[in-house]
Order: sequence, then C-alpha cells, then structure tokens
Amino acid sequence: MGELSVTVSRDAEQMRFFMKCVLRDMEALDRMLAEGHIESDRRRIGAEQEVFLVDQAFGPKLSAESILAELDDPHFTHELALFNIEYNLDPVDFRGHGLREIEMQAVELLDRLREVAAHHDTQVVLTGILPTLRQRDMSLAAMTPKPRYKALNEVMTAMRGGTFRLRLRGVDELRLEHDSMMLEACNTSFQVHLQVSAEEFAPLYNVSQLLAAPVVSLACNSPLLFERRLWRETRLGLFQQSVDTRKADVPERSLVPRVSFGTQWVRESVTEIFREDVSRFRALLGSESYTDPFEALERGEAPSLDALRLHNGTVYRWNRACYGISDGKPHLRIENRLLPAGPTILDEVANAAFWLGAVLGFHAEHGDPQHLMSFDEAKANLVDAARLGLDARPKWIDGKRYEAADLVLEHLLPLADRGLEAHGIDADDRERYLGVITSRAKQGRTGARWQIRSLAGMAKDTGAAERSASLVKAMIQNQRTGQPVHDWELASGGEIDAWKEHYGQVSSFMTSDIFTVHQDELLDLAAKMMDWSHIRHVPVEDDEHHLVGLVSHRRMLRFLLSEGSRDREVAVSEIMERDPITVAPDCSSLDAIRLMKEHRIACLPVVDSKQKLVGIVTDHDFMDVAGQLLQQKLSE
Repeated sequence: MGELSVTVSRDAEQMRFFMKCVLRDMEALDRMLAEGHIESDRRRIGAEQEVFLVDQAFGPKLSAESILAELDDPHFTHELALFNIEYNLDPVDFRGHGLREIEMQAVELLDRLREVAAHHDTQVVLTGILPTLRQRDMSLAAMTPKPRYKALNEVMTAMRGGTFRLRLRGVDELRLEHDSMMLEACNTSFQVHLQVSAEEFAPLYNVSQLLAAPVVSLACNSPLLFERRLWRETRLGLFQQSVDTRKADVPERSLVPRVSFGTQWVRESVTEIFREDVSRFRALLGSESYTDPFEALERGEAPSLDALRLHNGTVYRWNRACYGISDGKPHLRIENRLLPAGPTILDEVANAAFWLGAVLGFHAEHGDPQHLMSFDEAKANLVDAARLGLDARPKWIDGKRYEAADLVLEHLLPLADRGLEAHGIDADDRERYLGVITSRAKQGRTGARWQIRSLAGMAKDTGAAERSASLVKAMIQNQRTGQPVHDWELASGGEIDAWKEHYGQVSSFMTSDIFTVHQDELLDLAAKMMDWSHIRHVPVEDDEHHLVGLVSHRRMLRFLLSEGSRDREVAVSEIMERDPITVAPDCSSLDAIRLMKEHRIACLPVVDSKQKLVGIVTDHDFMDVAGQLLQQKLSE
C-alpha cells in the first residue's frame, strides 16, 4: 500500500487518524478530477486469475506458501486460504491483439504454476467453487498466516457479533454456521479491469451494471458448495454472506452488505461511489503513518491515495471503482468481479471479450442506461442470473423479457462485436473469443451446466465424495487440453482410481443423509424407520443435533425378546446405547475399521468437533468399497 503503514490495531485514535487520511485522499481526488489530471488518452485492460490447489485425491491442499517461495515471481501472490493462489496479468492496451496478449500471458503463467505445483504434489484447478471442498476445510488453520487476514477476520467477526451464517437454496438447501470469514476462500474468480476516463466513468460503470446479469448467466461456473447443488453462480450469494458484517438483530434497518451490487445508478462521477462506501462502511484496518497527497500534487506527481485504496479494498462491489497509477499517470478503472475462474483460460478471456465489447458497444449506441431501465430491475436481473444461469429470463431495455441465451445471441453479441471492432481489436481475435460465446449460448453449455449434468449422469451407488473428486479430475484433464467447456465430454464418474488417497478418510464414503430420532420419541418409530429404509442403526440426537445415543437393530430385538408383548409406550431413551463410540470426519479409514473390529460393532456415528452428528459409516460401506476395489483389481 505504498507509503501507508497499515496496522492491525483498532485503537480508536489510530482509526480516527486513518479516516482523516481517507477523507484527505478524497479531497485530493476531487481536485484531480476538477483539474483534469486523470489519464484519458489510453485505454488499458488487465486481469487477475485466482486458482485452487488440490492434492492427489483432488481435495484442497495447503501448499501455497511453498509453491510461492519456489516461484519467486511478483506476478504470483497469496490469497486468503493456503489452498488458493492468485496471479496478476500485466496491463495491455485495448487494441489490436490486446485480448490475445492477455490469453497468452494467462496460459504462460498457468503453465509455470502447474510446473512448480507438481514439485509439491499439487495440481491446479480453475473453477468458481471447488466441488470437493468441505466445511471443515475452511478452518483458521487453512488461513494464510498474514497479519492483514487475521486482523480482517477478527474485526469482521466482532462487527458481525460472532457466528457467520450461510443460507442458500437451489435444488438442494445449505444452512450452516461458521466461526470465521474463511467461507470467502471457497470463491475464485477471473477479475477483469477496464481503464476509463473520468468523463466516461459514470455511463460506462452503469452499462457494466446493466450487463451484469447476462454476463453472469453466460459465464456461471459455481453450482456446487459442500456437495449441495445451489445457485448456478453460487459465488455471489456465498461471498456476500461470508464477509457480511451486519448484525442479525436490526431487521428494521436497510443495512447494505459489504459485498453488493450497489444501491443506485451513478449519476455523474466516480466520487459518488467512494463517498457512499466511506459513509456506509466502517474502516476495518487502520494506519500509523501517511504521505499527504497534496504534497505529491504540488510536485507535479500522481498521489498514491493509499488510505482511500485500502478502504476501497475492504468493500466488495461486484463492479468496483478503482484508482491507480500507470507510467506515472493517475487513472480510473472498472473492475469486473462477477466472472468466475474457469472452466478454461480460453473461456475466461472469451467472457472478458464479451463483457468489454458489450459495455463499449452499448455505450456507443445507447449511452447511459440509467434512463432506460430502473436500477432495481437491473439488480433483480442479476439475482435471477446468479440463481438460474441460462434459465434466467432477464428484462431488457425494451421492456421485454428474453431467454438469457436469446438476449446474448440476438442483441448483445452483435453489440460486443461492434464495440471490439471500434477499438481496433483484431478481426481474427474477435471471431475467436466471440465464437466461443456464440457456441456456448447456442449449445447451452456453461461450466455450471457441465458440472450439474456430469453429476446427474454418474452412478448413484458411488459416494458423493467420489463423484465430486471425479468431477475435479475431469476438470483438470479438460483444462489441460485448452478446449472450451462447450466441447467437453461430461465427466462419467469413472475418473477416480486413486483408491488409497480417495478412501483414506471416513468422510469420503460416510452417509450424510441420515434418519435420526429424538430420545423422547416412540421406540416404535425407530423400528418402523429401520424397516422402511432397510437400515440397522438409527442415531439419537437432541434439538441442537448433538449425538446422545444410538439404537441398533440388535439392541431392538433383544429388548423386544426380553419384554415380550407390551402395552406401554416405550421411549427411545429406554433402550438406546448411551455414549456410543464415534469418529471424526477426518478419521482414517483404517482406524475406523480397527475400532469396529476391536469393539465388535457394525456402525460408527461421525461427529464434528462440537459433537454434532454429521454422518454415519457402517460395515456395509466398507464392504461396498472393498467390492469395488476387488472388482477393479480382478479386471486388471
């Protein structure tokens, strides 16, 4: 952050000093805008690529620090989690082969990252959310050990009032609580930057907002989280809730989350965004020293505005306003944070080309959209796009609703092509990238649809963890070919052959869809559940989902034989086994088998660190795995 000395302290005096610095920076920006200091004769583009690091079983691997140390390249940097890495592309002029330059460098850096990652038994995946992630992977042990991340987590947790709650519903529903902001690390993106002049910032930013919905519908690649099928672009809902500092006890107030689409169109200037964000959102970090921007202006230099940029970096608009300096000249950028990582570099650059061309083409032909559609309609379009992808039906400026693919093919692709052509983008490059978008829209094959359809086609007798691992392995294989996602074959579910790695832990094949009873319920209910569902064990849990006992088929028979015919209503608590032997999700499979043999039991409830029931594993589960392994070995 340049000359700004960042502190993790929340000392009141330091925070007041920091806010004074922010306000001073805003005054300097106002002067720069009034005096015409913002660069206006060049248009550059740039991008940031985020990736997941996975192990040989295709789960997250905490290897970022060792990989970055070996890379020793300023293009690569840490992210919040140790299973993520980001690399930044050099900005290029938006003309000629500018898009091709972005693609070539993105591929070059990815190949370099893959090469070094292999030295650390790590693979690299491009996807919005890694399908093999589990909630326990998001512990503070996985956080990158940097003071800033620790400070942000402490401050956000304190402001939130403790627990982070996540509620999302798609085909499945996910409801969970988490003790940190680490859920943010589930997301990776391909962030695209467009440099704009001060005069055109407002209309171009508004066009970016208008086009957010169709762009997300077409680019969605994040349909799964913790083995649940949620939104087509789950990142949007997840990111908003994972860094939400709003308390849950003031429902009457219209509080805006730190991750948002915004609240209104920009009327005239970029300063409207900065003023709103500074007014709405408290500073999360402070500073101890500061370089006055007016001193730089008096010397004829571009001030760094470090305090304003630091505050802006903790407010996460989907289209973010950015200030920067290139070749000694100050500039403004629109940062598109909506695009997910993957499915391939080619897909990502095609998404960027479509967004860039459509924004510039729309602006050239229609101007500022704030008079063509209400802000709330544009916002509603984005929510539908994130939830439904290409199944969304956004409202357009003519007042009509279109199928998302039809809107892209009939209206936006021609606009995008004209916008790219007007900026001198090479004809072959326009055909290359917009051709990917055309094929994707016509075939209806986004990354999200590929994942969902692949899962639907996999054998139902394989475990959820194995299906997710098969999905990730297929992603890696397809990404190495460089072919765009609309040309991918669906993952079959037969990709996994790393038995030792994949089945090393109980979590890989435990059953998480469990029938349970309360200890006060009727024993006959437990008996009927066993009969109806063909199960031999029913866990007993309390109202908070803590495991308090276990009813087994054998225990049930013994009770009935000893009691004979009975005329009273028996509670589950009378026969349940109290304090049953349990295991944690990360318990090794071998240890689980030893426990079952040693204690002569056929079932192990699986509980988390708070003794809440998360799954169950039985001897039949181990037999199924052993049978598959035996069949595979005999066929060899």
